[in-house]
Order: sequence, then C-alpha cells, then structure tokens
Amino acid sequence: MREQTNVGEDGFPSDVLVDVRPRNGRGLRERLEHGLRSAIQDRRLVAGTMLPPTRVLAAELGISRSVVVAAYANLTADGYLEARQGAGTRVRLDAPRAATPPAGGRADTSSFFARPRQASPGGAPAIRLLGGLPDPALFPRGQWTSHYRAALAELPDPELTYPSTLGAEPLRLALTAYVGRVRGVAAAPERMLICAGFTQGLTLTCRALLRGGARRVAVEDPCFGLHRKAIAMTGLEPVPVPVDDRGLDVAALADRDFDAVLVAPAHSYPAGGTLDASRRRDLLELARRRDAVIVEDDYDAEFRYDRLPVGALQGLAPDRVVYIGTASKTVSPSLRLGWLAAPAFLIDAIEREKRFDDMGSGLLEQLAFARFVERGDFARYLRRVRPVYRRRRDAMTGALAELLPAVRSPGAAAGLHLHVALPEGVDERALARAAFERGVLVEDAAWHWARPKQAPPALILGYGAVTEPAIRRAIALLADALEAVCG
Repeated sequence: MREQTNVGEDGFPSDVLVDVRPRNGRGLRERLEHGLRSAIQDRRLVAGTMLPPTRVLAAELGISRSVVVAAYANLTADGYLEARQGAGTRVRLDAPRAATPPAGGRADTSSFFARPRQASPGGAPAIRLLGGLPDPALFPRGQWTSHYRAALAELPDPELTYPSTLGAEPLRLALTAYVGRVRGVAAAPERMLICAGFTQGLTLTCRALLRGGARRVAVEDPCFGLHRKAIAMTGLEPVPVPVDDRGLDVAALADRDFDAVLVAPAHSYPAGGTLDASRRRDLLELARRRDAVIVEDDYDAEFRYDRLPVGALQGLAPDRVVYIGTASKTVSPSLRLGWLAAPAFLIDAIEREKRFDDMGSGLLEQLAFARFVERGDFARYLRRVRPVYRRRRDAMTGALAELLPAVRSPGAAAGLHLHVALPEGVDERALARAAFERGVLVEDAAWHWARPKQAPPALILGYGAVTEPAIRRAIALLADALEAVCG
C-alpha cells in the first residue's frame, strides 16, 4: 500500500490500494487488515486520514462489504482506527507505529516508555499492555482547547515573560484547594511548586536534600525502576526496602541507614500494595526519630474502584513529607505537569534547584490547567473516565481468571495496571518475546527490582489504553504464549 494523494468526487481517497492477494494461508479479511495495519504503522496512511466508506472500499477491491466491515471493526478495537457517527472512519492520532521486537535477555525495559514498540514481526494485531498509561483517546480535547484559548486571551502582555519559579499563582491556588479537598493534603500556595511531572519533582527534591547533607534514600523494592535510577543520578544512594500487600515493610526499613524515603502509600508501583494504617504510623514515627524526609508519590490515587480512597500520608505530617502529584497518570503525560507540596524548611531549597534546572515550567499550560481544575472540569473528567477504566480492569481480571488461572494479580483495586505474578520457574523475558510474536506487547517486571536477576517472574499488564475486546484477545494470546514457553 502507498500513501494516497488523489481524492475522488465523493471526498474519499480514490486509490487506496491494498494487496489482498492470497499469501501465507491468510484469509481475505486478515489480508485486508494486514495491509491497512502495515500502512498505518509505517505512516503511509498518516494519523487523521479518512478511510473510504466500507461500500466504497469493497467496490474498489471487488470484495464483499462484510469483509471490509469486519476489518475496520478489528482495527478500531486494536487502536488503529476510530469511527464516529456521521464522521466516518479515520486513522487514530495515536495509532501504533511499527517497531522491532524486544531483544533477548533480561534487559532494562524502561525504553518502552521512551519509544513505541508495537508491531510484531509477522504483522499480527499488536496490542499494547503497557502499565500505568491513561487512554490518549479520552483526553478532553474540547475542554482543554477552550481553557487554553481563554488563558491566552486573558493573560496581560507584561506577563508573557519568564514564569514564576514556584509556578503560576492561579494553578498553585487551584491545586492547593484540590489536593486539600480530595487527597487530604495540608498545603499552602507558597509551599506549592509546579514541576514537569513526578520525576522532575523527585530529582529537584533529591538535589536539595543532597546539598543539605543527605546521602541515602530508601526506595520500595520493587519500585518504578526509572525513579531508582533518577535518585542515583542526583548523587544519592538508593537503598531498596521490600514491599508486600501492606505496602512498604517499615520493620525492614528500620534496619537500614537512610536520610529520606520514597514511598507510594496509596498504590505501590508496580506491586499494587497499599500502606496500611499501622505501617503509616510506624513510618511517620521512624522518620521523626531519624529526622528523615518522606517523599510521597501520589501518582494515581484518583483511580480507586473497590474501596474508598486512602488519604495522602502528607496530611498526617506536613512538616515531614514532600507530596508530589502529577497529571501524567490521570490526564496525559504529554502535558508534563506535576505539583509538589513541601515542608516550609525545604521549599526554598527545592525552588532554587528548579530555578537552575529550567527557570520555571511553561506558563500557558499552567494557566490552562488552573482553569481546568478550578472550574470543576478536572473532577468531571475523572468521574467520566473512572467507570471506563473500571470496566477495563474488570475485563482484564476476568480474562486472567478464566484464561490464565495459574497467575496471581494482587493490587487490582486501583490504578491502570496489574502486577501479574507468574508460576515459579517461568522465564518472563521468554514469555514477553513469545507474546510479542503473537502480537501482544507486555512488560516484564524484573527491571523494577533492585536485583533484577533475583526477581520473581512477573509481568506488568496495563489496561488503561486498551479496549475491553482487545484486552480479552490479548490475554488469550498471552495464555497461548505461556503454554508455548512452558512446553
């Protein structure tokens, strides 16, 4: 297939050429899907391209319209196309690109978050089950556009200059009210700093702590592997501490030498545990005795499905906890917006690091997000997407229970991913490769551990950006891959 430029009288491409000749034992519908998918992955059919109506393409190819209808439906379910009533079928703006299969060996798979790896070598439907990512198709484009335009129109000319290092005051005010009301955070606008997502907030805090004499930061084991590396790159030593279903093992932490501790009390990543009330009290008491700072990662606490939300740890000790939230896991990582509430003794040092890091985050995005929050659109957006993500969570847990009963997936009460513990002895990397060959992209969990070679076999399966039919197909393919790997 080649990129099309000619347009027929009815407004649709007049020469959408698809090679549907018999090959490799594939049926007609599969050959049509393969041709369209390859063109989209290679960007020969660019994002936003309108496809011909099913009757038009069927007539041009000389095939049954039902074949085209089925091909369009499958490509829509797999995230390549989007169909809207009265607006036709188009290539999705976030349609997967072609890529190479994962390399052998237990490698650091953090690159999955830096560049897409979607297409399997045989061109089979590629379903991305990457953890912790919201669905780009749910981004509130209309509301965001409206708020961005209004923010730009209302901004006086003299304020179109370098932003405040702490962040735009309207956003700090809006977020102070929001996290206080929704997360129980005790903050003030003058102790709130706007940053470019959680990772920058973490690195700014670590550099400030390092200049103040800190040397070691305790981290959950497993934790998001990128955060462990980010801490090490600031010059601090990450000290792994085990986690279980009750969250961070505070008794094990007491045996470590540390100056600060990074913890995700609402929903540990990737294991999914929640720090219970007893351990929360013990952690705060231990931090006070050691004069240590707690850095709280509150990355997806808004997404809880089976029980009431757990309040932020910061609300229990605002003089001891640096609270960091982000829009990346709730709205979109493309916004690069995070917020940090710090104790009074630390906020100036963190602001100084921010000043010499980038001289402040983008002003227009901050003002747009401030309007999004203070006018209630953020809360309405969360109410709209929670049921969507809960249905997808249910689809994944149900498919795992039916098709992969040998695995265990704790921590399913919240978030956008499942940590799936595999049977003992399974080579998770071989399983990931086998799944990829069948058209499913999954992440092996080992790199999130301090000692990857000693990590128990597990996968991280994300359901946030995958439709329910695609989730079930993916788990069926994963079950087939597991059977092949186990022999």
